[in-house]
Amino acid sequence: MQSSRGTNLSDAVSGFILLGFPCTSEIQIFLFTLFSVTYVLTLVGNVCILCAVRWDHHLHSPMYILLANFSFLEIWYVTSTVPNMLANFLSETKTISFSGCFLQFYFFFSMGTTETFVLSVMAYDRYLAICRPLHYPSVMTVQRCIRMGACCWVCGFSCFLFPVYLISRLPFCGPNTIDHFLCDPGPLMKLSCVPAPATEIICAVFNSVLIFSTFLFITSSYTLVIRAVLRVPSAEGRRKAFSTCGSHLAVVALFYGSIMVMYVSPTSGNPAGIQKIVTLFYSVLTPLFNPLIYSLRNKEMKEALRKIFRTLRFAQGQPPKN
Repeated sequence: MQSSRGTNLSDAVSGFILLGFPCTSEIQIFLFTLFSVTYVLTLVGNVCILCAVRWDHHLHSPMYILLANFSFLEIWYVTSTVPNMLANFLSETKTISFSGCFLQFYFFFSMGTTETFVLSVMAYDRYLAICRPLHYPSVMTVQRCIRMGACCWVCGFSCFLFPVYLISRLPFCGPNTIDHFLCDPGPLMKLSCVPAPATEIICAVFNSVLIFSTFLFITSSYTLVIRAVLRVPSAEGRRKAFSTCGSHLAVVALFYGSIMVMYVSPTSGNPAGIQKIVTLFYSVLTPLFNPLIYSLRNKEMKEALRKIFRTLRFAQGQPPKN
């Protein structure tokens, strides 16, 4: 006789149902509109930063190249989940295939891991620029900066292969409803036909090591930066340094604050409602805030964006050529 969980592996599920946000159709339409606008604004904001760095030669420096890399990452990070979430708001079935679920899982968390590495490199760049200014031009060249950015992507997409493999090997034979808007490891492991405490502990330890190692590296770098800035005799010099570092620290606080709530502790400790809210914050809202934080607090970036908008307005005002 089978248990209520269903242990007959011949009945393995071929797909999952992403429950998302169960509510009335009117609220579903409202959420669809809200997240559609948020998604478009996120794309526009990050594309503007990419264009500013690409077209303004004053921004062809390691700091802004890393920022452009970060904005490019944010575009794909939010695209890995939001379009599917928007489609589910208008769908009756809200289904996702087994392979589609694990592909979303892999790409979403790989890009999240890549973000931790990119933020670490950005912190290292600020440390070199402020604490080792004489060595900065020779150490952080544009070519080396590009190689470090590429290394972040390679490492980020390599790290999550093992957790995805472990969870994909679990037996899933029903139920197949995930109480989330994306394929998150916590709800996925809860759907396994057999208990998987070892896999859950391995994933929790993996997440903790990844998050805390990069977070400690970033905080150590900025601690040294702040100590160096406080010794700067010029008030204008301190203000400029704190302005740049403040933008980075705000992004770090937003991102790490939310992912620590979700993934440092074992997943069973987080109710489904809290998981959705926190995941929404770091996967949808943080990519929206990042371009605002960087553009509003950086004079060079604001000037570059003004040039782009002036150029676009000028081009639109030109009469068509015969």
